[in-house]
Amino acid sequence: MADPVAEKSTFLKMYMSSHPDTLIAYAKWFGKVEGKITSAEMSAIDTKSMTLGCTFPDGSKRDVRVEISPPLNGYDDVKPRLLEMKAIAQEGLGMIKTPQIKTFELPAWTFGFIFPTFFLVPVVLYLGLAPADDSSPLWAPAQIARGVPYIASIAKGGVIFLITAHALESLYSLYLCRKHSAPPLTTFQYVFATLYAGAPIWKSLRQRIQTARIDSVMKVE
Repeated sequence: MADPVAEKSTFLKMYMSSHPDTLIAYAKWFGKVEGKITSAEMSAIDTKSMTLGCTFPDGSKRDVRVEISPPLNGYDDVKPRLLEMKAIAQEGLGMIKTPQIKTFELPAWTFGFIFPTFFLVPVVLYLGLAPADDSSPLWAPAQIARGVPYIASIAKGGVIFLITAHALESLYSLYLCRKHSAPPLTTFQYVFATLYAGAPIWKSLRQRIQTARIDSVMKVE
């Protein structure tokens, strides 16, 4: 199957030829090229990487491979991702400020993923953490359910998975909040929400950051 970005690389290379400063920023930040680069041009691009031909003050040239991670889903992803990468490179090189996240917001698309967790998480925790030797009526439904073959092991596995995955995801949300100077209340809201609901929270946060980065690049341009 042909790479959808590589198929249109001719146009992309021509378009990026008018943005040499952006290509130099890619090479220096993502390609880890040290020292001065006098010029750079894009010689190839696909869903996973781009190749930049860099020229140095002494006249020497070198091809630099810049990974695109995660890979592009298709051609429509090219513009927003390249703009985001430009912002990340310029932030890292001290050319622009890192965007700040000052408030807790959730876009509408997250609700369809979050609402089921309000029912799923308590049920999994209830079944997985219910004591086997407690005669209290509170735990009776869990003990009956766990009498069904495999339910007990599935419930325990679900508890371990939820706690581990959501704990790691909440640490990622904490990292994003601290990197983007979120105030304490906003940081707490994102971390707590991720601890409970998982991936939809940090994905929406990353989406906000990407939008803010693109906006900052567009304002500069």
